[in-house]
Amino acid sequence: MPENHINTKRKTGLEWKAAAWAVHHPSLSVGLPALGYAATSAPEITAWAAGTGLAASIAWARAHPGSFDRIVMPHLRTARRRWLSLTYTGPAWRRNMREIGLTRQHPDTGELLVPRVTKLRAHSPHVETVWVKLLKGQTHKLWTDALEALAVAFNAERVSIEKVKPQIVALIVQRTEPFTAVIPAPDLVEDAEEIDLTSVYLGLDEYGAEWRESVVDNHMLFAGASRSGKNSCTWALLRSLAPLIRDGIVRVWLCDPKQTELALGKEMAYRYGSGVGESAEVVKEFLADQQRVQALLQEQGLRKFTPSVETPLNLLVADELGAMLAYGSGDEKNDRANMRTIRTGMDLIGSQGLATGHAMWGFVQEPTKDVVSCRELFTLRVCLRATNAAHADMVLGDGMRTRGAIADEIPAVPESAGIGFKVAQYTRTPVRVRAAYSSDADIRELVDFVTDSSTGTAEPHLRLVA
Repeated sequence: MPENHINTKRKTGLEWKAAAWAVHHPSLSVGLPALGYAATSAPEITAWAAGTGLAASIAWARAHPGSFDRIVMPHLRTARRRWLSLTYTGPAWRRNMREIGLTRQHPDTGELLVPRVTKLRAHSPHVETVWVKLLKGQTHKLWTDALEALAVAFNAERVSIEKVKPQIVALIVQRTEPFTAVIPAPDLVEDAEEIDLTSVYLGLDEYGAEWRESVVDNHMLFAGASRSGKNSCTWALLRSLAPLIRDGIVRVWLCDPKQTELALGKEMAYRYGSGVGESAEVVKEFLADQQRVQALLQEQGLRKFTPSVETPLNLLVADELGAMLAYGSGDEKNDRANMRTIRTGMDLIGSQGLATGHAMWGFVQEPTKDVVSCRELFTLRVCLRATNAAHADMVLGDGMRTRGAIADEIPAVPESAGIGFKVAQYTRTPVRVRAAYSSDADIRELVDFVTDSSTGTAEPHLRLVA
């Protein structure tokens, strides 16, 4: 054995552990002694400053609760969760890690090694993110496999995980349901220039931030059981795009095989197909328009279109992909040809359409590959309440349910409509979201807004497919 390597069972001294803690928590190790010194050397001034700060905070909270809750409350919640709840510090944290099996013993000293919380942020009363430094030898998969046990240990409804660095993971801890109230329908904006097609409002995410997506860079798939709120996503998107639809910069093509869900919006559609047969004609015409624009761009030497009245963004909205691609309408004589037309068209749209401004939105209850053969061509996928635990992985990607996308555990009650999961673009972490809800009155308001020529430059342009 080399002379400079000596095994020892002596543990690190407490003074060095205290010094390491002070380095990791400078705000406490410096701030508390400074506060104690000020209180002893100038108690009157310290008491006056503390009282003034408290009074100012109370006045702020009473006068402008919105800004106070947005700016101050996250810091207060973070401090309470980090230091007062005892979930992430002290003996409780050590006990949880030991019982879950996320600790190990030092091979020489036998000292119990525990993963360390490096940072915490409480985004809202419902959700917090906890950054943890892993022990050497631990893997991201080890922690992923322990997520259900962590949820029980933290007394949380759900825990998901995000890999930050090789030795750092972020645990997203959902303590209670973040969506306890219906999110109202998006406002109808008068000026089309206010709408950013790369950031269209759909609703809110679990952190309290707006849920926005690009409609020019994505084919969107929304999967969910019956009454899970898929239509909330449809109308939230269309209301957010209302002035662009009115002005002809966005054209909406509706496929309504059930002949019910999208019927209220047929007057605002550029094309509307009722039933599987008419939907096949809409898809066929949509593909023909895509090919026309492809030829136009090639002629002009352009690689991508710019949305305008001359070259609008075309949105193909297919309400029930199952009927269009797999089930048919019950007319065996014609269904086979219609479904073949739809399948071929959607394959070509999904693989080529975004470059020409032809995007498709699909909605389905059963997201299996047998039903939605073009599933992988949808660049943005959302899984609402599901009846099968495997649906989250089918829609969002392998392992997403294990990482926290528990779509099958969303309650099957009307109050949960529109709640589901999407995947963060860069971190591949499942995020809980909820779409804004549009009532029948909101939909009629949208249709009136788009088709009333007095509100815009475009005239109504509905064409029913024969």
